[in-house]
Amino acid sequence: MDVVVVGGGPAGRALARACAARGLGTTLVDPNPARPWRATYAAWVDELPADAPIAVATSKARAVTTVEHVLARGYAVLDNERLRRLPDEVRVVAGRVVERTGVTATLADGRVLTGRVVDASGAVGGRAAQTAVGVVVPAERAAPFVGVDEALIMDWRKPPAATTGDPTFLYAIPVSADEVLLEETSLARRPGLPLPELRLRLHARLAAHGIPVPEGEERVRITLDGRARDGAFGAAAGWIHPATGYSVAVALRRAPVVADAIAGGRPVKRSAAERTVRRLRLRGLAALLALRPDQVPEFFNQFFDLSGSLQRDYLGGHDDLRGTARAMLRLFGSAGWPMRARLVFPVHSAKLLETPG
Repeated sequence: MDVVVVGGGPAGRALARACAARGLGTTLVDPNPARPWRATYAAWVDELPADAPIAVATSKARAVTTVEHVLARGYAVLDNERLRRLPDEVRVVAGRVVERTGVTATLADGRVLTGRVVDASGAVGGRAAQTAVGVVVPAERAAPFVGVDEALIMDWRKPPAATTGDPTFLYAIPVSADEVLLEETSLARRPGLPLPELRLRLHARLAAHGIPVPEGEERVRITLDGRARDGAFGAAAGWIHPATGYSVAVALRRAPVVADAIAGGRPVKRSAAERTVRRLRLRGLAALLALRPDQVPEFFNQFFDLSGSLQRDYLGGHDDLRGTARAMLRLFGSAGWPMRARLVFPVHSAKLLETPG
């Protein structure tokens, strides 16, 4: 084999497809390759490559902070079946990698695979996490929360029931022509907000509108500050955005670029710009964690007051240093002095408040 991709999630499979398309002998290692994906993957339409497998898309989005913001930006939910599909040329090996070098991957059962090894096994380490609990309901029942042809990115209005002061928001997106995912989400907390608390809040929102709780639920936990590894791809390379939890769009965009590097015998490593952008984003995560619960909606109100180009700069490219710095400086400049103090001294503020945000 020319390349061994360790990890069978969206990032690993995107890279395996791209490598196979360049004629590279490609092996994908996945502990359980037949296990269905139960997570819902979504992204802004303009961040996805042209061939992204979109299941459903809206032409606009909305966010409710201290006021309502209508965003003229398309939002898409990806088709998991097409996202996980691999060409016949990719060899899929069921197994768990226990040791790897740059050119070998040793499985728990003793098998050794050889080739250019790329780690796409996901984030490791870290303490801050985004957690969520969601249910899928018929679109007509979701009408009190989200309209036709729109995605509700976040609604920070407080749920009818809660046992802690941690801020959470409702996320509501269409997942098919007649179904909507309603998800109670803790954007960032160290450690992640427990799922029973999120479930309580979501069920209270549903009950307030007379919506019965359907069977089954989606459970989410995304590590936001895991260690970034050189030679890795996707979340393993630190591509999870600490302010959103998104990483799939950048993995789909970057897969052909990384496959070209592998085919050309070039190293897969993080650029100086990528490292710096990650440090800036982690600084932003620390600031977000330090905010008082009542300050979080105001923070996002100021964010969505930024121009569309500045919003895209901050939410977009993992190596766009100029855009990231420009957006963060503009957001800092628009904040009031109390919030500026927390943005500048996030660690001190978090300790003083004893509130994870």
